Amino acid sequence: MTLHFGYGTNGLTDLRLDDALGLLADLGYEGVGLTLDHMHLDPLAPDLAARTRHVARRLAGLGLTVTIETGARYVLDPRRKHGPSLLDPDPEDRAARTALLVRAFDIAADLGAHAVHCFSGVTPPGPGSGTGPGPGPGPTNTAVWQRLADALAPVLDAADRTGIPLAIEPEPGHLLSTLADFHHLRALLDDPEPLGLTLDIGHCRCLEPASPADCVRDAAPWLRHVQIEDMRRGVHEHLPFGDGEIYFPPVLEALAEADYQALTVVELPRHSHAGPELARSSIEFLRKHSPSSR
Repeated sequence: MTLHFGYGTNGLTDLRLDDALGLLADLGYEGVGLTLDHMHLDPLAPDLAARTRHVARRLAGLGLTVTIETGARYVLDPRRKHGPSLLDPDPEDRAARTALLVRAFDIAADLGAHAVHCFSGVTPPGPGSGTGPGPGPGPTNTAVWQRLADALAPVLDAADRTGIPLAIEPEPGHLLSTLADFHHLRALLDDPEPLGLTLDIGHCRCLEPASPADCVRDAAPWLRHVQIEDMRRGVHEHLPFGDGEIYFPPVLEALAEADYQALTVVELPRHSHAGPELARSSIEFLRKHSPSSR
C-alpha cells in the first residue's frame, strides 16, 4: 500500500538542478519528474552526455528515482509554446518533436528512468489540418490522429529498444485530451506493449466524466506515470493541494489498491516562485492523506 512521491522540476525552475534535487531528497521525496529544459537538463546542449552522467551520479547519491518529462514550453521553438508538435502539418516540424522524444529515451536509459512522458499537442488550425470542431477521436479528425500515430512510431521503437515505457498524457485542449482518446490511440496503433499512460489527477477533475478515484481504477492497467495536484471542474489550472475541489484520500487509496509502483509526481509548473515551500507542504499533505498513514 506504499506510494512513491516525487516533485516536478518544472515547479522548481528558480533553483539549479543540483539544488532542486538536494531539496527534494532532504524533504523525503523518493523521486523527481525531470523536465528536459534549458534551465536544468537541456536535451539540446552540446555537452548533454556529460551533464547526463552528472545527473545520474547526483540522483544515485541522493537515492532518488526519476521519470523523464518532455513538456518544456519553448525547448524547441522560442516563439511557440510546445511547438513544434507531433501534429504539425510540416513533416520536418513533426520530425523535430519525434527526434526530441527519441533523445529523451536515450537520456532516460542513462538515468534509469521509470518512463518517458509526452503529450499529443494541440490540433493545428488551417488548410490540411484535417480538424473538426474540437479535440477527440471524431471522424473529422482522422487525418490528424493518423499523423500522431505515424509520428509516434519511432518513439515507440525507442521505448521498445530501451525497455522504458512511453507514458502519453491526456491534456486539456490537446487532440488527446481524455482517457477515451488514449484508448482511441491504443486501438489505432494496435495496442503496442510500450505504450502506457500518464494520468494527471487534476485533469481528471477538470474534464473527465468519472471521479478522479474512478479514473485511477479505470486506467490502472496502463498507468506508467502519475501527476498530482489540485484543480477545479472545467478550469485547467494546476493548484496547490487544498486550493481546488479534489478530495484526495480516495484517489491515493485507489493508486495504492492498483499496486501502482512508479512515481506520483506533484505537478505545479506555474508555482516556481514558491517552489521550496510548496514542495515541503505538498509532501506533508500527501503523507497525511496516503493510506499507509491511516
